[in-house]
Amino acid sequence: MPLLTGLFAVSAAPAVAVLYLLIGHTRAYSSVFDRVIAASVPLALLTMGLYALLLVAVVRLASRRIRPGLHPARGRVAWCVWLVHNLMNSARSQLFPLYASLLTPIWLRLLGAKVGRGVEASTVLALPGLMRVDDHAFLADDTLVAPFEIRGGWLHLGRASVGKRSFVGNSGIVAPGRILPDDSLVGVLADTPAQAEPGGSWLGRPGFAVRRSPEQGDTARTYAPATGLVLARSAVETCRLLPVLVTVLLGDLLATGLQAAFDRYGLDGCAALAGLLMLALGVTACLITTAAKWLLLGRFREAQQPLWSSFVWRNELFDTFVEELAMPWLGGTLIGTPFLNTWLRSLGAKIGRGVWCETHWLPETDLVRVGDGATLNRGVVVQTHLFHDRLMRMETIDIGPGATVGPHSIVLLGSTLGAGATVGPSSLVMRGESLPDGSRWLGNPVARW
Repeated sequence: MPLLTGLFAVSAAPAVAVLYLLIGHTRAYSSVFDRVIAASVPLALLTMGLYALLLVAVVRLASRRIRPGLHPARGRVAWCVWLVHNLMNSARSQLFPLYASLLTPIWLRLLGAKVGRGVEASTVLALPGLMRVDDHAFLADDTLVAPFEIRGGWLHLGRASVGKRSFVGNSGIVAPGRILPDDSLVGVLADTPAQAEPGGSWLGRPGFAVRRSPEQGDTARTYAPATGLVLARSAVETCRLLPVLVTVLLGDLLATGLQAAFDRYGLDGCAALAGLLMLALGVTACLITTAAKWLLLGRFREAQQPLWSSFVWRNELFDTFVEELAMPWLGGTLIGTPFLNTWLRSLGAKIGRGVWCETHWLPETDLVRVGDGATLNRGVVVQTHLFHDRLMRMETIDIGPGATVGPHSIVLLGSTLGAGATVGPSSLVMRGESLPDGSRWLGNPVARW
């Protein structure tokens, strides 16, 4: 872990040195603050760029030893796998604006993955040297492509491939040695089967075949956008740097404020004011995120939008405000408190009294209804949208009074949990499913418990 932390420290060192030279021995706070603010934006971009380059170099170097086959779980190969896995996980948070964008395929190629033309990829977690993604494939949030497997003290590694125009849903897995054929679909939390035919669809873990009727949208808005749409999307995605820069500016305000308090009131006074200052800046970050939601998107409604549409890009921009601004500054500390419910209500979610909520993953907030006394455990995703066939479909989810959703479970769009219904841990409630009052469910997909 020191190596992972040190990587970011090394990338930040030039920015720290420049700030030290700019500030010098100046004692005029207004002058110091002006200098710091002026330098914050370019230095933040410099730090992110250096971190990305260092991460690429280390991942590429460590990946040289990562080869398909069985390896001791405590050997050099296993250590390299651990390092690459943790660096990829770190990149998803430290470089979040890169993901689910036009830059994601380029980023994955730099890391060593084979990625074709027109690929859409979100926060994929993979061993890049062992993954291949063919033209126009789609990797949704938190997909695992060529992950490692450990059994009986042995590490199993293998190449994994996603075929042309294939789709891997949220937290879907393409395991070592698996091939997802062309025009295929692996659903949310599902496994790619060992033997798969082109054009098939699979759900569950282990995956089982299901019927699916692909929808044919306007190809100019799904697979073959015009140059104007590409430029427009690029402009919106560039704005993803805004929440990052606001985070940096809030950090500058915190540092200069604490220094001023220390110089004026001493250590005791600085310690007394630090919590209030951090709380004020955290509330500011959450309010800015709330304002961004309403300015960018207004109220979410049940609808269908193609991938190449302004709505989808603005939705991703709002998500960047949540993940890069609100959650790091204050949202993360509100998990499991009534204050998180208050903030989620400000984003449009309908949350009743006495709700226990340990998650902020309510993507289209206005489409979420949580009844009084319900429980959403840690890691729960109330998934109000799906992206099959490059069409984003949004529907309401109703979680009834007193209902419980277990840790790391996913509730898909259009579903309803009756009053007092219980969904166990690591389970999947399918799209449009209705669970009766007081019933108990478990599994992927859920069955009677």
